[in-house]
Amino acid sequence: MQNFDFSTCGTLSVERGGAARLADKVSAMKCKSALVVTDEGLLRSGALQSAMDGLKAAGIPFSVFSGVQADPPEFVIHEAAEAARGVAADCVIGFGGGSSMDVAKLAALLAGGDEMLGDVYGVGLVKGPRLKLILVPTTAGTGSEVTPISIVTTGEGQKKGVVSPILLPDLALLDAELTLGLPSHVTAATGIDAMVHAIEAYTSKRLKNPISDCMARDALRLLSGSLLRACRNGSDVQAREDMLLGACLAGIAFANAPVAAVHALAYPIGAQFHVPHGLSNSLVLAAVARFNLPAARKEYAELLDIVNPGRQGEEADKAEAFVEYLAGLAPSVGLPTTLREVGIGAKDIPMLASDAMKQTRLLVNNRREVAESDAAAIYAEVL
Repeated sequence: MQNFDFSTCGTLSVERGGAARLADKVSAMKCKSALVVTDEGLLRSGALQSAMDGLKAAGIPFSVFSGVQADPPEFVIHEAAEAARGVAADCVIGFGGGSSMDVAKLAALLAGGDEMLGDVYGVGLVKGPRLKLILVPTTAGTGSEVTPISIVTTGEGQKKGVVSPILLPDLALLDAELTLGLPSHVTAATGIDAMVHAIEAYTSKRLKNPISDCMARDALRLLSGSLLRACRNGSDVQAREDMLLGACLAGIAFANAPVAAVHALAYPIGAQFHVPHGLSNSLVLAAVARFNLPAARKEYAELLDIVNPGRQGEEADKAEAFVEYLAGLAPSVGLPTTLREVGIGAKDIPMLASDAMKQTRLLVNNRREVAESDAAAIYAEVL
């Protein structure tokens, strides 16, 4: 066995209705003033009300920053950090999907020290300190609550990542009740996003290890077994909890065995055409898996045993069957399956392929080397 390191958040709490008791955890962390980071839609939905009522009842001063946008641009990060400074917060609580949690991570970092955002893009450049950090996901997808990664859309229309264990939260709280009633298309896209995390972690060229493999396999088991149920019945709390835990385990897996070409090719779709991240991943998933097939047959065959247990056949046949399973995911949950359906045409492929090549942090993890011509061919396959 090769040597490896494994990192995750300080504490993971899985508790239905746990948001209503969040104040107890905030008090236990000895936080004196908190900034809640979320988006306006989630704030209006009332999903945060029980948590905010609990904070008020416990006498914990807090303020709300609800300016998070999807694929958050740099200015949103700076505004959130300034809001934290403005109320002298010693704790940041991120409520929402990946964008809200990513903003919360960087707000806690920038408000907690004197680092500049432009100086920390990349891997391992964060020095710290940061404010105390609590993350509460309201979708089952990104796994951002347990990853050391924050993704920002820069002024050049590109996505850049800040990667550092300092961004891992002190507490991640999984409350399935917060995800009840999510629209089917959101459940589907975020769920496939989480499955991508598990698959890419399991097949990662770099840093793959026995613990990340265990997390990825169990994540895929939970997600594949509950995705259709959660899409068909948004009130199925057991399916919702399985999705939420599966997304979290996938996040822990890829936080240690990083994702690769699916994400590299999805990022330009999101950054340039404002397609939600999960849907961007879904659109290129099967085509990238087919490209990687010659280098990942063993792993794909093993993963087929999870999503289709009992399927017999040689390794190559099972690996092919796994790719076909992935190709059937989006149609099974009613998601778009072509780039044209999200407003992308053949004329856009050269730009997308060029931008994908800039995602070197991700491409280095892919089982097969991806040239710009390969990326263009993959985009053309799903046009």
